[in-house]
Amino acid sequence: MMAGGMRIVVIGQEAFGGKVVEALVEQGETVVGVFAPPDREGRPPDPIKAAAEQQDIPVLQFRRMRNQEAVDAFKALNADLCVMAFVTDIIPDAILEAPSKGTIQYHPSLLPKHRGPSSINWPIIQGETETGLTIFWPDKGLDTGPVLLQRTVEVGPDETLGSVYFDKLFPMGVEALAEAVRMVADGTAPKLVQDESQATYEGWCRTGDVTIDWRDPVEKIYNQVRGCDPSPGAATTFGGETILLFRASKLPVVASKVPGEVTEVSDDGFTVASADGGLLVGRVQPPGSGKVMAGEWIKSVGLTPGARFGA
Repeated sequence: MMAGGMRIVVIGQEAFGGKVVEALVEQGETVVGVFAPPDREGRPPDPIKAAAEQQDIPVLQFRRMRNQEAVDAFKALNADLCVMAFVTDIIPDAILEAPSKGTIQYHPSLLPKHRGPSSINWPIIQGETETGLTIFWPDKGLDTGPVLLQRTVEVGPDETLGSVYFDKLFPMGVEALAEAVRMVADGTAPKLVQDESQATYEGWCRTGDVTIDWRDPVEKIYNQVRGCDPSPGAATTFGGETILLFRASKLPVVASKVPGEVTEVSDDGFTVASADGGLLVGRVQPPGSGKVMAGEWIKSVGLTPGARFGA
């Protein structure tokens, strides 16, 4: 089937979804509808909605894709293929199975590893040196359907959630979805069953899941911080309140051997001792505040060496 011969519907959101719509149009595909989240009051339109409107593609917005009106609206588009580009809602089987050629979905890990909603955070937190992306055929399970294609990326020793996603998995994912659509069109798209013996699953990476224990090795703590930067932030306590840490670097040796003790304070940040080294923190999010540079926070609380985190 030639490019443009299939009727494609895209379900997605955010900048990633918008770039996928643009890439498919640029490739000559026929996108007959885009499902986007509802508008939020006082906020600009979702980037996927803006991209669709710029291409004169009909935009459909439903709070829940499981609602019968959403299912009916999807079926009315008579799609050959559904492309899911960053979807957090539950998509019912009635939609997944409606297109004549099925549904394909982007997932930012090397399935079957790291199934679940925070699949970029966890490999970094766990100290893995590579991850990747998968385009797969979703089924009734969570990230369990057969694989169409995969791409592997290196996770550098100092990379963060932000750099792995924005520099690697985002642009490669847009290209991979476009390539997968071409493969479906020309009949070369495989359906490779996932190896369940290799499967791992993690839930949402929330602040409570990444609380630092300063008695841990500095490598583990550093991985927690970079795997949660820029979101949700690795948590510790100071003065009985939770504070989130970002933009860190690790130091192999520090003067203090008391885990959680501040060993040095400078204009650039503060250093906290761990079991075998120290963590230099450059950005924080105090309670009830946005993120601020560590130097600014140091002045606001009068932080000095000898203060304790996590106590």
